[in-house]
Amino acid sequence: MALLLIDLLALALVLWLVGQPLLRRWRRKRLAARPFPAEWRRVLREHVPLVARLPADLQLRLKGLVQIFLAETPIIGCAGLEVDDAMRVTIAAQACLPLLGRRHAVSHGRLYPLLRQVLLYPGSFVVERPVQLDGGVQMEQRRRLAGESWSQGQVLLSWEDVREGAADPQDGRNVVIHEFAHQIDQAKGFANGAPVLRDRAAHRRWARAMQSAYDALRARLARGEDGLIDAYGATEPAEFFAVVSELFFERGAELAAAEPLLYEELRRYYALDPRAW
Repeated sequence: MALLLIDLLALALVLWLVGQPLLRRWRRKRLAARPFPAEWRRVLREHVPLVARLPADLQLRLKGLVQIFLAETPIIGCAGLEVDDAMRVTIAAQACLPLLGRRHAVSHGRLYPLLRQVLLYPGSFVVERPVQLDGGVQMEQRRRLAGESWSQGQVLLSWEDVREGAADPQDGRNVVIHEFAHQIDQAKGFANGAPVLRDRAAHRRWARAMQSAYDALRARLARGEDGLIDAYGATEPAEFFAVVSELFFERGAELAAAEPLLYEELRRYYALDPRAW
């Protein structure tokens, strides 16, 4: 009797594990098929003008992703901020841009595998980080940030910076895209500027293109020259990936002209070509 009960429990567990992805796909199809609220359309028009540049099919797909994202991801106000639908939709629309072309990832797993919640502050927020001083001494240093992505499943954002980043879709600066690029990078458990790719050849090609552009950026900065890619991208490879992802979605044609191999790797990964927008 005990063995039979164990077998039944094991079978139930297997059926539950098999059924969860199917249930998730079914639920997402229903969410994406819902009529997009008129008030949410107004928010996109007024606060996220980049959406209007997308082809009609991508606009429709983005709206479906926004509905899925908001159904699955809590956005929690911090420091007294009350989160309303305009804030939620503005954040979700930008967070879903990197997912537009990645249909398999969206249908077969979580939108962002590690993400549990978004914490939204009214403006920039202060965090403490350890820094290494001469002689091996460590101390806590306070830093004021517009956004941060944690591999533990949280994205922290400043609403003031979210709003400003969305308002100008051609300045190449977007804190939401930046932090969610970090979430993509962190999905493997750590961030190094290389998301999970399909095989070793893809990883080698990615590494060559990214390293070449990263080295060129650092050399340009050493010469005191300005350029398309922001200096913050030279901090480390993880920041470089996030910075060029901002440019990819907002100034794709310029990035393609300046760094064609880099752009091609981003185009392959995101399965989108913003030059056409």
